[in-house]
Amino acid sequence: MRSLLRPARLAPGARVAVVAPSGPIPDDRLEAGLDILRGWDLDPVVAPHVRDVHPEFGYLAGTDTDRARDLERAWCDPDVAAVFCARGGYGAQRMVDLVDWAALRAAGPKVFVGYSDVTALHEAFAVRLGLATLHGPMTAAADFLKNARAQEHLRTTLFAPEETRVIRAASPHAAALVGGRARGVTLGGCVSLLAAEIGTPAARGSARGGLLFLEDIGEEPYRLDRVLTQLLRARRLDGVSAIALGSWEECGPREELRALFVDRLGGLGVPLIDDFGFGHCDGALTVPFGVAGELDADAGTLTLDEPALA
Repeated sequence: MRSLLRPARLAPGARVAVVAPSGPIPDDRLEAGLDILRGWDLDPVVAPHVRDVHPEFGYLAGTDTDRARDLERAWCDPDVAAVFCARGGYGAQRMVDLVDWAALRAAGPKVFVGYSDVTALHEAFAVRLGLATLHGPMTAAADFLKNARAQEHLRTTLFAPEETRVIRAASPHAAALVGGRARGVTLGGCVSLLAAEIGTPAARGSARGGLLFLEDIGEEPYRLDRVLTQLLRARRLDGVSAIALGSWEECGPREELRALFVDRLGGLGVPLIDDFGFGHCDGALTVPFGVAGELDADAGTLTLDEPALA
């Protein structure tokens, strides 16, 4: 697995677009998130359909076509330096194949930020465009609005990424389930979404040579067992270099989850660290995907070869 093309870091005054590829956005949370971005001396613009709700399916922020067009227009606008997702939920898989990826490729690299359901888009940017992205807080997500650590780590990554080349586990409960350190290229996201991507146009054959970052929310242990078993049976984890596990909010007792992770992932014989502090948790770290580095499970660090952004 090779490093991907890194987009340029942001500068004060940069225009950034906010899109909603998945679920609908509470207007008060959107406005609060925009205020934070303005406080960073960014110029946020809201895509036309961000405030929409699908006429039949209230869990979607507008129609699939409108959500796809919002992403296209934002990305292809030469005045926009970055595209931020407003929230996750569900819906990115419904619109990802409606996006004109050739047009996005022609528009050139930009910063892309999101997590959770946005995992489907991280995979698409990696496979279709060869572009590194940021798995980080979303503009209208509750944690981003209330947590200064999450805000600061994202802000530093965007403006001064050399200061976040070493990413330290943010949780005091981080633990090496399998010790050691390994090199590779970062990738990952919401584990249930990665399993759901198998067989789709943007699916990778495996995580070979990768530092795989996994997390999820609202999945009971038996369902996580099923997802991890599916990844193993599909050989999606063949050749992975190391695995970092993030948050598992509303997924069950931590000790039961750790036993499951050791059972399903320990046999891979690669470094495995739990509770690294990214994903659906307070103060979530921003983790770049598509950048080479070293994961040290014992030290609880990800050290990037290069800053996340050029």
